[in-house]
Amino acid sequence: MFESAFEITRETVISDILANCPEAMPKFQELGMHCLGCALATAETLEQACAAHGVDPDEFIIELKAFIMFGC
Repeated sequence: MFESAFEITRETVISDILANCPEAMPKFQELGMHCLGCALATAETLEQACAAHGVDPDEFIIELKAFIMFGC
């Protein structure tokens, strides 16, 4: 289960998010981030991944936090 002390920011590494809440994976996949098992992709920060997929990182963080809060 997601730990509330875990902070998600633009600099948070995707693998850290998935380690704390693996149920968040569908939210990444919604944006076309299907290569989450790739070592390079999981080492990316949230901001880098959003930039690569043309997604506003601040909006995604809001959506991700809501998804984790209510979806996990």
